[in-house]
Amino acid sequence: MKNISNRIILPAALLVMAVSSCTKMKDTGTLNTGGYTDTTVALKDVGKGGYIGVAIDYPAMITNSAYAGVVKRDFSQVTFGNLMKHSSIVDNNGNLVFTNTDALVASVGSMDIFGHTLGWHSQQNTTYLKNYSGLVVPAATELATNPGFESGMTGWSIFNTNGATIAASTAAGDARTGTGCMKVINPTAQTGNQWKVQVSSSAFATTPGKQYTISYYVKAASPNGSIRLSTGPTAAQYQGDQTIGTTYQLVSWTITATLASTTFLFDMGQVANTYYIDDASVKEVIPVPGGAQIAAKLDTALGQFVTGMVNHYKGKVKAWDVVNELVDDNGNLRNNSNTNITPSDVLVWSNYLGRDYALKAFNYASAADPTALLFINDYNLESRAVKLDSLIAMVKELKGRGAKIDGIGTQMHISRTTSYDGIDQMFKKLAATGLKIHVSELDVKINPNVVPGYILTPMEENYQAQMYNYVVASYLKYVPAAQQYGITVWGVSDNTSWLYNSGKEFPLMYHADFSKKIAYSGVLNALRGN
Repeated sequence: MKNISNRIILPAALLVMAVSSCTKMKDTGTLNTGGYTDTTVALKDVGKGGYIGVAIDYPAMITNSAYAGVVKRDFSQVTFGNLMKHSSIVDNNGNLVFTNTDALVASVGSMDIFGHTLGWHSQQNTTYLKNYSGLVVPAATELATNPGFESGMTGWSIFNTNGATIAASTAAGDARTGTGCMKVINPTAQTGNQWKVQVSSSAFATTPGKQYTISYYVKAASPNGSIRLSTGPTAAQYQGDQTIGTTYQLVSWTITATLASTTFLFDMGQVANTYYIDDASVKEVIPVPGGAQIAAKLDTALGQFVTGMVNHYKGKVKAWDVVNELVDDNGNLRNNSNTNITPSDVLVWSNYLGRDYALKAFNYASAADPTALLFINDYNLESRAVKLDSLIAMVKELKGRGAKIDGIGTQMHISRTTSYDGIDQMFKKLAATGLKIHVSELDVKINPNVVPGYILTPMEENYQAQMYNYVVASYLKYVPAAQQYGITVWGVSDNTSWLYNSGKEFPLMYHADFSKKIAYSGVLNALRGN
């Protein structure tokens, strides 16, 4: 009855609107400010929900004692945010380099480690993978000497002239690129005898049986010039006559070498004209691997990485994300069309290995450590029902083909306004698989619209805490205890989060000084059943 005289009586229409608005907002928790105050107990000591884990960074875990202290005090398991990913382990020669990762392993002492991640399309050493598989064909070496005539006629030999003048030219407008070209003035037509005006390249090493492409640019002073290429010094091969116009045109000819040392010759005696030749080139033809060969190479690379990682950390890492983000938001298997392949560290394994990619990855992992728990992991499962359903169907398919899949990870990079119903439905469907369920990368955006000048207030923190609380409570409610692998928060302090964005986002449970935010109490209360 206190302050009753200050009540505001709403008209009926406004009251209906208010109730409707509250109902809508209740679904996202934005009205509940919780009363989350208890932060005195370590999350790991509550003993519910399986592992209570956190993603850690290198070198912070090694060099920052306050950071490491929080990790060891409050959590029962760690996941390495980056240091077990392909690009952090594999060098450009395909060697597995464990130095930094081993140091991070040593820093956590007796804490359990969740391995993340063996198969992903991002953070790959694509330099190695593309070169090894043949997706990138190495550039062929230029074999021609002074190909642009920038050093005059150095490296070129005049064999036949029959009245023609052959010299380097630097006159304006003569060269195609640079400042130099070769200029051949042939005043007399030698009908049927191209070889009577002839210039030879220097010899270059060739391998009999291999192919080489000879190319150059040429123009004539008058239309209907004529030129051909031939090879030397013996066992000559001849290109057909080429009709030359008055603007530079590219002429190419591919030969199969028959000698260990080869030359090529410009033959241009047949038609009287003035010729300008520039930008010559000789390069070995590098075969482009076929799709089957690329797939076989990538399969080998995948097997080497997965097997090498699991073997190296066997006994210390007892559970792995084997395949991460296998399907797109529409539930389709990833390929180069539905995935952004612009970043230099992206290689979409399933584009080349198809549906066998995930099967192979799980088979390699289980063969290396039959006792390890193996997970498939993905994001947006709480907001994209079609993706969730597709992933569950994919797991069923893979298990039907013999894959050992022990659990499903749901990343849960969410915001304070994420739908409660979406969270509940996700956990119900995941639980129905009978597999272990891992909340694998939890963080909660509090400024999802990136409002300029955003300031984190206690009320905003309460909204965030409510979402953390709801996620944990829903997980405990809908996932049977035997299937609860655990909950991992994706980082320690806000300023170390991948979402921090120079202070525009605060998605985690600790401030920059490692003091606990209200979100910590939200998780703690949910673990206690509050």
